[in-house]
Amino acid sequence: MKKIFIDGAEGTTGLKIKERFKDRTDIEILKIDSELRKDENEIRKFINASDITFLCLPDAAAIDAVKLVDNPDTVIIDTSTAHRTAEGWTYGFPELDGAQRGKIAASKRIANPGCYATGFISVVNPLVQMGLLPKKYPLSCFAVSGYSGGGKKLIAQYEDEARDKKFGAARMYGWSQSHKHLKEMKFITGIDKEPLFSPLTTDYFSGMLVQVPLFTDMLLKKASPNEIRDMITDYYKNEKFIKVAPFGADADKGNVIFSDEMSGRDDLVIYVTGNDDRIVVASSFDNLGKGASGAAIQNMNIVLGIDEATGLVI
Repeated sequence: MKKIFIDGAEGTTGLKIKERFKDRTDIEILKIDSELRKDENEIRKFINASDITFLCLPDAAAIDAVKLVDNPDTVIIDTSTAHRTAEGWTYGFPELDGAQRGKIAASKRIANPGCYATGFISVVNPLVQMGLLPKKYPLSCFAVSGYSGGGKKLIAQYEDEARDKKFGAARMYGWSQSHKHLKEMKFITGIDKEPLFSPLTTDYFSGMLVQVPLFTDMLLKKASPNEIRDMITDYYKNEKFIKVAPFGADADKGNVIFSDEMSGRDDLVIYVTGNDDRIVVASSFDNLGKGASGAAIQNMNIVLGIDEATGLVI
């Protein structure tokens, strides 16, 4: 059995990763004493005793944890923002292109993508790679997430019985255009500028909808929404974690798409909607699934050389 250590197992992502191991018989979880979970020497011992360590920590702590690695065979999967654009780290989005899965399998340092970034990259990267979306396009992105994306503190605020009634309304943030996922959005897709990004959370636990609007006359070649949908479908034709909904699926749903429709799942669905002048390409998934812990487990499974969907819901 492979030995797995979760550094930061008490956080939202760490807890979800641990939950996904409850029925696994092919791995052994290394459990640190709760009183010593911040002891550097103890952490060092557990990291270097593991085959794979998940870092579910704030950025600074994740950077410090990597410095403790002495075992050249230990694989680190970092769920923080710290290493997503760092040299020597592999971005943990297997569906990025035909080579990315192999890079992950061979890597000892894997940076798990951010949730909003996952949605953005899933729809923008294919359009760039297929020569449809110019890298200089002034992109914008509007996204809705369940409150679990904000971590334990925000979850506690939303689930407090005595909470302020303002938490029943949409919580729009990121006004300074400095959201921590913007750097990887630009870097991984290769676009010239970070997108104008408007995220919000609202009063449900998990699920996410990330939307990127486009003017068709600003694309490198004219294409209808249905044609764009077919192009993205072809790009992901061999992927089991990313599916593209039929064109018109939004109409079949009553012209609405609920942002929690993928809650509890580890895959992602892409919608292409609009008309010949303006389209919206959107990705729907669980911010705790494909947007966090589910992606981390998928990356672990790739490293182990087993079915990527092992222990996941797709």
